[in-house]
Amino acid sequence: MTMYMRFPVSLHVSLTKYIIKNALDGIKRFPLVLMLEPTHRCNLACAGCDRIRLHNQEQADDLSLEQCIDAALASRAPVVTVTGGEPLLYQELNPLVAELLGMKRHVYLCTNGILTGSFIEEFKPCTELTLNFHIDGMEETHDLITNRAGTFKKTIGAIKKAKQRGFRVSTNTSVYKNSDTEELERLFALLKGLGVDGILISPAFSYERVENNIFLCRDEAMERFRHMALFFKKFPFINSPVYIDFLQGKRQMSCTPWGNPTRNPLGWKSPCYLITDAYYASYRELMEKTPWKRYEAGADPRCRDCMVHSGYEATAMRTAFSHPKDLIRLALWNLKKP
Repeated sequence: MTMYMRFPVSLHVSLTKYIIKNALDGIKRFPLVLMLEPTHRCNLACAGCDRIRLHNQEQADDLSLEQCIDAALASRAPVVTVTGGEPLLYQELNPLVAELLGMKRHVYLCTNGILTGSFIEEFKPCTELTLNFHIDGMEETHDLITNRAGTFKKTIGAIKKAKQRGFRVSTNTSVYKNSDTEELERLFALLKGLGVDGILISPAFSYERVENNIFLCRDEAMERFRHMALFFKKFPFINSPVYIDFLQGKRQMSCTPWGNPTRNPLGWKSPCYLITDAYYASYRELMEKTPWKRYEAGADPRCRDCMVHSGYEATAMRTAFSHPKDLIRLALWNLKKP
């Protein structure tokens, strides 16, 4: 009988070794996840996303395979999230994923699911690779957010195919002001029934480029996630329990903006995956020139309502490694089957 685990043992070992090594070397700021955007091109224009708008305003060529590998080497992050844009539009995606896996990185390939079929057929499943599908509601809602009819059916079809082929599969759902809690429950029940390995959830970030009042303020987000408390016992969420406490207002946390640095066609994005104040030519420049304390303290007004996992899961991980009770709780949670 196979033991249930939300994350594979190899990921826990990699993260633990990496965190201990940085601590012994006296390095205080180090990334856990590299957000690698080889392209900003996308085949959708989702309502809550700023990447397609960014590409239209500041077009840049896709990163080369060499630039992508150099970013992974420079950051040293044990986890690489290959995102975008839609990474399935990146011509060298398959060799990129193969190279990263060969470097012993854990790879999360984020996709909207429309073009995933060919990758699923061509690539061999492995424990260190997870396909992560973005899905924000049931059919009518998801198609409305993506501005294209049929995207929900294609995404669900791709998830089914990926699971049949033996891939690890996770999903990512953004919660907006008009997200319906009962609909989200139906969505998560559907995903659990499809056998997904994990579900990520997060309040959507209020991008300045995105029009309309579709985002939750912090108080609204905490109230919404308190109402969803039973979800985290019923469904296979891979948001850490420490982060869920934060979402529900049970504990305060500061952001760790350097925990998920972003490399994209315009450079190293500062200060974080969500806010753009500058681009640097190298990872070293990013780390040395970004005024991290300002963003860690939430002093920037754009940070006021942000509770997105890209900024706070790194904080949750650091918190767990600093507090034995949280670390034990995290270990037990990883083995607990919902």
